[in-house]
Amino acid sequence: MNAPTSHQHLAPTIAQREVPPALIAELQTRFGTNCSTAQVIREQHGRDESAFTHVPPPAAVVFAESTQDVSDAVRLAAQYKVPVIPFGVGSSLEGHLLAVQGGISVDVSRMNKVLSINAEDLTVTVQPGVTRKQLNEEIKSTGLFFPIDPGADASIGGMSATRASGTNAVRYGTMRENVLALEVVTASGEVIRTGTRAKKSAAGYDLTRLLVGSEGTLGVMTEISLRIYPLPEAVSAAVCSFPSIEAAVHTTIAIIQMGVPIARVELLDGNTIRMVNNYAKLRLAETPMLLMEFHGSPAGVKEQAETVQEIATEFGGQSFEWATTPEERTRLWTARHNAYFAAIQSKPGCRAISTDTCVPISKLADCLLDSIVEADATGIPYFLVGHVGDGNFHFGYLIDPSNAHECETAETLNHKLVNRALRLGGTCTGEHGIGLHKMDFLRAETGEGAVDMMRTIKRALDPHNIMNPGKIFSL
Repeated sequence: MNAPTSHQHLAPTIAQREVPPALIAELQTRFGTNCSTAQVIREQHGRDESAFTHVPPPAAVVFAESTQDVSDAVRLAAQYKVPVIPFGVGSSLEGHLLAVQGGISVDVSRMNKVLSINAEDLTVTVQPGVTRKQLNEEIKSTGLFFPIDPGADASIGGMSATRASGTNAVRYGTMRENVLALEVVTASGEVIRTGTRAKKSAAGYDLTRLLVGSEGTLGVMTEISLRIYPLPEAVSAAVCSFPSIEAAVHTTIAIIQMGVPIARVELLDGNTIRMVNNYAKLRLAETPMLLMEFHGSPAGVKEQAETVQEIATEFGGQSFEWATTPEERTRLWTARHNAYFAAIQSKPGCRAISTDTCVPISKLADCLLDSIVEADATGIPYFLVGHVGDGNFHFGYLIDPSNAHECETAETLNHKLVNRALRLGGTCTGEHGIGLHKMDFLRAETGEGAVDMMRTIKRALDPHNIMNPGKIFSL
């Protein structure tokens, strides 16, 4: 596979499609003030948390408040063969939201209602603009919670579209396992439903799984039914420092291979701890650290924690700090969730070129250690965090987007890391998705035949290529 030639700070070289004034006029007639062509609104909807900085914004933004609004907006765009880009809260990392071929942005953030809570069935149905924190706040009185936690307070629609996971995935799985059913507006503006709230089904093609992770390229999600879980009777969190990354990783491998039902196990390297300490005014030891959480009964949590402490001690783990109250746990996890923003602030004006490879757990140490050696040799500052319980980790290379050498160096590091992960039986993306940045990597991972099959599905369901075009693969 050749290294990607378009760096993240540059605009992708894809022709913009014309958005006819007649379409803008029809949208404004239909949506009134809920259709905006203001420059500041368009620019807000023309960027995400990726390092792409020179992509023109969409021609207009439609603020949808119902499924009918989404259907009408897509139907009008389809008449003019104009691209439609769904928008949630803008927290994606791979350029998913960028209007690389022009078009209109459909903002679903106002579709933010929890439609039904079926506590006895452990399911909930929401609109796509509901965020994960909002959802958990609305269902906490039932004694239930939604566990998928990608760090950012992302929208459920965006999390479903990118097949997000995060810190709890080692125990509760990803969005793939936790989305039961969808309501979707197709490329023609038709509204369809996939799946049910039943625990399982053998009825026809699994369209729900096809759409989860499709990154808005096959339709716009307007309702999502999810699994939810009982809040654990007891929760305990702990941090443990290690003399090396290798010791921390081998501790994680031993925990998983022994079958300890740990809920979360996060790795932060010394660089990242230093950044977090400066950002959040903490005093954590600036050495590799595992941040862990245990869910279950009081006796079960105690047993899990004792087992893990024994394992960690064998690999040189020390300075265990336990947190059993919600306030203490929040303090620890806030530090983890602030890692990205702490890193960005450590180098004013920088952008982060991020990776999120995932490898089989037995290959994690090999992949991480070689990648650290390569990164250190370049002198490019970076941060390293990982949901290492399932072999998923993230490097963030901190670059000046105006410095071509830094951009090229970071892309080269990213290229080497992803190739290494693929050689070890892993994937180019564990949770961020393909977007713009990883299209070449997708071909390397799956092969041209599999990508061609994806193109065939795309052309069948979206013959005019209007649903978030230019993402995942090129047509």
